Amino acid sequence: MNISEDKYSFLLRFISWREKHIKDKQFILLLSFVVGIFTALAACLLKYLVDYIKHFLTENFNPMGVNWLYLVYPVIGIFITGLFIRKVVRDDISHGVTKILYAISRKQSRIKRHNVWSSLFASAFTIGFGGSVGAEAPMVLTGSAIGSNLGSLFRMDHKTLMLLVGCGAAGAISGIFKAPIAGLVFTLEVLMIDLTMASLLPLLITCVTAASVSYLLTGSEAMFQFHLDYPFTLERIPYAIGLGIFCGLVAWYFTRAMNWIENIFRRYSNPYVKFVIGASMLSVLIFLFPPMYGEGYDTIELLLNGVSASDWNKVMNNSLFYGHGNLLILYLFLIILFKVFASSATNGGGGCGGIFAPSLFLGCIAGFIFSYVCNEFHIGNIYIPEKNFALMGMAGLMSGVMHAPLTGIFLIAELTGGYDLFLPLMIVSVCAYLTIIVFEPHSIYSMRLAKKGELLTHHKDKAVLTLMNVESIIETDFLKVHPSMDLGEVVKVISQSKRNIFPVVNANNTLVGIVVLDDIRNVIFRQELYHRYRVEDFMRIPKSCIIKTDSMEEVMRKFDEAGVWNLPVITEDGHYVGFVSKSKLLNTYRQVLVDFSAE
Repeated sequence: MNISEDKYSFLLRFISWREKHIKDKQFILLLSFVVGIFTALAACLLKYLVDYIKHFLTENFNPMGVNWLYLVYPVIGIFITGLFIRKVVRDDISHGVTKILYAISRKQSRIKRHNVWSSLFASAFTIGFGGSVGAEAPMVLTGSAIGSNLGSLFRMDHKTLMLLVGCGAAGAISGIFKAPIAGLVFTLEVLMIDLTMASLLPLLITCVTAASVSYLLTGSEAMFQFHLDYPFTLERIPYAIGLGIFCGLVAWYFTRAMNWIENIFRRYSNPYVKFVIGASMLSVLIFLFPPMYGEGYDTIELLLNGVSASDWNKVMNNSLFYGHGNLLILYLFLIILFKVFASSATNGGGGCGGIFAPSLFLGCIAGFIFSYVCNEFHIGNIYIPEKNFALMGMAGLMSGVMHAPLTGIFLIAELTGGYDLFLPLMIVSVCAYLTIIVFEPHSIYSMRLAKKGELLTHHKDKAVLTLMNVESIIETDFLKVHPSMDLGEVVKVISQSKRNIFPVVNANNTLVGIVVLDDIRNVIFRQELYHRYRVEDFMRIPKSCIIKTDSMEEVMRKFDEAGVWNLPVITEDGHYVGFVSKSKLLNTYRQVLVDFSAE
């Protein structure tokens, strides 16, 4: 027996021992604790790698001059990441949160093992070398992969795997941002994990554990330093509402523009063509707008802590705009306009990253521009604190882009310690969310799956149908007949069958009709007619056919329209597969609903 067989045998013995001595509920709590530790360690490693690479490459840059290496670093980063993904990982690891949503709804919450480490290193190279994306979405995928694979290792069921995937995502947010409440809320809002007593405690354990480990390793300070100089007053409520609407419109532009640019990249199948287009676009944009380099957290720190024009003008350091303080708002507005191109070019060209950081970055700038313009043009008779509104803009844009107002509120409050601005954070987040849903019903994460009917939601009926799939309810014990068979041959088939429906197929196994026993019941005992009638004489065309690739919502619609208890299943080219019965469909639906809703 070799070493791997020894390990496998030990694992089986441990699983058997665990099932006898530790109840599932207690073991799930233990697993959620372990997931919290591992996700926090992974989050801290990713932050360290990104900061180390960025500091190593840019520490000697002259802030008062143009740095031509901004044209080079992003190209190198995307090229290294692209090679790493194609030659080492050999799998698509982009759109991390979308992949988690797909795994939950279509893959029984099973995420590939390589996602435990592949997204972590790919995003570190991308962002460290200047890729204009965030590390959070790859970290969320890493955390979810840790939860999924840990659950799979101990043979946990589908429902528990879904919970552990949620724990991994929550732990990733908690660990990377030191924001346990935001981690919990993100899982409930974005990943659509239902909040029940069975799920709440494991999620809380993971979030608290991940945040605690992160505090131990990186200190107890909030991610961004923020000091409240101007407390919020009721007179500023209209301005908070205006900022929320503005953030909602910026989020709408960001979402639509990113989809449009991604569709352009999808037209090209050659990865080197994508690399040339993406790297060229990204390097030029970062050269012109250095704040787009990496996650952009330095710019956020500057706008949150700046108190005068001399502080804010530092945003233009390292750029062609250096020394032109009168162009600050134009410079920041151009960043809002082109940031989506930089982020899309990073991922489209072969890089790996998410939109968490770009959302925070753009929100901060949007809030600053809004307040600066209000003060500059004396809109109203009250001062609008730029740093406060920059903070509130972060919550607003995140709420709009992710369709997650609670995540935006709690994340920004925990990131900055800005709990004194909780009311305006709520106002801006809600207004931003209400603005974008007028134009875009789904978040940037979920719209790809929603178009395919593969999105799990809090709508119980739709969620249960999403968790089901056609293949699991197809019945194949229906005996086939051919159009040329006579009634006598059909009677022989009937005598061997336990069904009252018989699919009629030709020589190519293409479905051409069905024979229903009730239609021929009055003649099957008249032997003198056995050679007079053929199947093609008494078969009927089915009222509808289920395509094997149909979503369950489409299947239910076809049953409702046809008003029958059985429908044939065919492939897209018409080949017969089997039947789906409404009775089995409803039984399966009820079982999934019970599992999905159980405490």
